[in-house]
Amino acid sequence: MSQQGQWQVAGSAPEIYERELVPAVFGPWAPILIELADPKLGDRIIDIACGTGIVARIAAAKVGTSGTVTGVDLNPGMLNVARSLKANDNAASAEWLEASADRLPVPDGSFDVAYCQLGLQFFADRPAALREMRRVLSSKGRLAVMVWCGIHESPGFEEFAEILERNIGSAAATIMRAPFGLSDADELSTLVAAAGFRDIDVQRRIGAVEFPSIERFVLSYVAGSPLASHVSQASDAARENLTAETKLALEKYVGSRGLSFPIAAHLLAATV
Repeated sequence: MSQQGQWQVAGSAPEIYERELVPAVFGPWAPILIELADPKLGDRIIDIACGTGIVARIAAAKVGTSGTVTGVDLNPGMLNVARSLKANDNAASAEWLEASADRLPVPDGSFDVAYCQLGLQFFADRPAALREMRRVLSSKGRLAVMVWCGIHESPGFEEFAEILERNIGSAAATIMRAPFGLSDADELSTLVAAAGFRDIDVQRRIGAVEFPSIERFVLSYVAGSPLASHVSQASDAARENLTAETKLALEKYVGSRGLSFPIAAHLLAATV
């Protein structure tokens, strides 16, 4: 098999994201984030930057058929995957909207809870997005936001970013570091307070990134993210070095169940 052939992973990037990255990276945090806002039966939920909908789906089961769930994302491919996934019979039905976080196409006071898992750090206008979250919440609304702490608190990703920079280029390394771009808890709290939220509480929690193997981590993370186009344009030698250097660097995090390295997050809860 050619080097190029070894880098083929079945499915589109959103499908790979849902199949590989959600269970390994994002999914384990979703129930923790959801409980921060204490959703009740009948609540109206909005999940902003919902991706393929892991938070929305779990929240839908919490609020039941008397509640409502709306997922919002700019990526139509992510939303198509979200729409394709079967909902629980006792869960709220979900509506999926293609829209920007700083221009939510819903009326004022439409929701009881707003969630944003790992989206705020990517928004071009974070204050505007938070003002929109505040606008769409009812007078007793609750907000729950999750962002990663610094990349240095996730050594596997930190080392992978350095390896990407050496072998694929600075643009690929920037993509890898971007999810950690709002890592300061004080900055996060200040942004949320400026949007008009109260009772702000930030917790720091440690979790883990887990893949069956280092090879699966490299292939899945590349294929299920914007890294794909950069890696696909690299030489065979560069791709081979990317895998080889990552295996060498992350071998210390491999145990009987595969690859597992720590990652830290800030979880913020607030009220209107």
